[in-house]
Amino acid sequence: MPLTASAQPNANEQPKEINLDEPETPAEGTEPGEAPEAGAEGEVGAEGEVDEDAGLGDICKIDPSACPTIDLNKEAARELNLETYAVQQIYALRYHRFEVNPYFGLTMNDQFVGHNGPGLAVNWYLTNVLAIGVNGNWYAGLNTPSDFNFQTSRAARVGEPITEYQWNANANFTYVPAYGKFAGFSDFIFHYDFFVLGGVGAISTRPMAVVDPDNRTFDWKPKLAFHVGGGLRIFFNRWFAAMFEVSDYIFFDELENPAVDRNNPQDESTWLAEGTSFTNNVQAQVGFSVFLPFSWEYRLPK
Repeated sequence: MPLTASAQPNANEQPKEINLDEPETPAEGTEPGEAPEAGAEGEVGAEGEVDEDAGLGDICKIDPSACPTIDLNKEAARELNLETYAVQQIYALRYHRFEVNPYFGLTMNDQFVGHNGPGLAVNWYLTNVLAIGVNGNWYAGLNTPSDFNFQTSRAARVGEPITEYQWNANANFTYVPAYGKFAGFSDFIFHYDFFVLGGVGAISTRPMAVVDPDNRTFDWKPKLAFHVGGGLRIFFNRWFAAMFEVSDYIFFDELENPAVDRNNPQDESTWLAEGTSFTNNVQAQVGFSVFLPFSWEYRLPK
């Protein structure tokens, strides 16, 4: 049964039945399916003229502010940019920004002496994933022989040759292979990235006199060093992040000679062991990163 509705009649006319299943009766003087001819108002072109064939006159009557003020034909002829960005833009952009990274390093692989100390890294990002920079560590006055070394030396009556570090400096390349985000504290979103780095520099070291401290004293000597490492940054906003990194500083070190020349113990040529020792100074670096400038604007469309 077709749905019908009755219009509210006036006092002098009969009720009119409306059948919703039937097409609307065309206006008088028009063919079925033909839109009524537009009035005097129509599309407004670039010069503010009205296009009577566009059928926009009613829009301009109801809301003049919504009436188009551009040349639609010219806009339709423009070449379209079909490139679509389906991935959200990066939260913390690194491109052409400085990263200032103060940290504190803790020795991980030397059980006889600790080489702990503060450090600073500065990087400049050539692209969003590749940076060049420098970093340095300061150890002087903070080298600490371990209790294990003391107990071993006292029990076995053998002194383990150990060295102390003064400073270390490197020039590095940094690469960011991956970044992402995770949820924490209910609805807060943390953004993070992984980075790896490699470089070359120098480290200043000297042996600590353990075997014959009464006669031997050593001077600081800089040595060629290589630097490899990797780490994680977690961003709290677009310019501040917590940082954890593991770095390995690789070099050839000189050690104290465990043998003593009893005839001439003050002969400096007998203080050092023959050859050099391949050394890995692995340290955990914990700190934070500040990216400068603090803000930026995206140049590509979303």
